[in-house]
Amino acid sequence: MTIKEFWAYRELVGNLTVADLKNRYQNTALGFLWSLLSPLLLALVLYFVFRFLYGQGPEFPRYLIVGLMTFRFFSTGTINALYSIIGKPSLVTKVYIPREILVLSNVLSTLISSLLEFIVTIPILFLLSPELPPTLWLFPLLFLVYFWFVYGIGLFLASLYVYFRDLNQIWEVLANMLFFLCPIIYPMVQITDRVMPFYLLNPLTEFIIMYRDLMVYGNLPSLYSLLLTLAASCIALAIGSITFNKLQRRFAEEI
Repeated sequence: MTIKEFWAYRELVGNLTVADLKNRYQNTALGFLWSLLSPLLLALVLYFVFRFLYGQGPEFPRYLIVGLMTFRFFSTGTINALYSIIGKPSLVTKVYIPREILVLSNVLSTLISSLLEFIVTIPILFLLSPELPPTLWLFPLLFLVYFWFVYGIGLFLASLYVYFRDLNQIWEVLANMLFFLCPIIYPMVQITDRVMPFYLLNPLTEFIIMYRDLMVYGNLPSLYSLLLTLAASCIALAIGSITFNKLQRRFAEEI
């Protein structure tokens, strides 16, 4: 989808994004709060296990919460994107629109939810440590890079899922595996020097490190981290776009 097409369909993108946000919390008593309660309750359980049973340090609660929130955007964004074509068959078969819009609006709604989650989390971080770093307020800029990474993977998954309906089960397993392959519940110091160079090639690891640098430690991301995440986002977007454009020709038939 070109910039010209995006601009031409900007109102549709906005309407689909808002509709997706409304549908996500429709008929729930707590609405948006559920998206915040879920990771915080998980963080509470993990904090109890790793803080008291394994003796993690006093910074561990902030370390854990920021890591969980960062990974949650990737996990929720890609899983929601996976269903974006199958979930709107009438927009695929009955009208002409650039079909990338369906994935884009889905990931945008997840981005908005994730930004709100991070904003609501800031008071919790303040309670855990009143001296919040000034770099914390730069975290929305990091979302710009992170968004394109998730959107690229979302395009790839959404196009494949039209043809391979077992992909949702496979991706949920892979997402759970990625959770434990990222430094979310354990510190980086536990990674051996031999494994560390390969471990840091994981773009999710770099994103988590960058969010923690901004929101916990008060450090600006390193040039290496910025270049790696930018490259990962460009590669994910290129692969996702090429795959989507090649497979979308038969979407209407397969649905």
